[in-house]
Amino acid sequence: MSPVAQAMVINATVLFAVLEADVGPHRKINAFRVLRPLLMAAAIVPIYLKAVTTHGTGLGLELTALLAGVATGLGAAALTRVYRSPRTGRPVSAAGFGYAALWIVVVAARSAFSYGSAHWFGPQLGHWMVRHSVTADAITDSLIIMAVAMTLTRTLALAGRAWKVVRPAVAA
Repeated sequence: MSPVAQAMVINATVLFAVLEADVGPHRKINAFRVLRPLLMAAAIVPIYLKAVTTHGTGLGLELTALLAGVATGLGAAALTRVYRSPRTGRPVSAAGFGYAALWIVVVAARSAFSYGSAHWFGPQLGHWMVRHSVTADAITDSLIIMAVAMTLTRTLALAGRAWKVVRPAVAA
């Protein structure tokens, strides 16, 4: 499978899983909802992450992607309301249009970059890569790192907020 096709598969999988799990009112926060993205990341990383760059511009690119993923994951978490269900007393969440729009825009931008690198601006990107000693694997890995970081940050923030909602009930 080509790197562009791999990126599209990862992007579509992440987008579908996140929107299906999170968008809408009164979504249960249970072990499966927290573990599913963690397991998905555990499956994606060893299959698709080629060779993380340990120096130079490639490393800077991967670290920037990590920070961008964490920032957008925190943004997604901020667009999610976590509360105690009045019916069950268990933690639930609600996410709406803003949350969905954030994920769609980020995934569309990553997809457009992946597609564009092969079809629209390949020569220009190639020249930049040569000038800055960046490999194609470093760019692919950066996109994967960003996607995984965004998903994991959103998931861990959701789990932490759910724990805070449950904890006062346990203490009482």
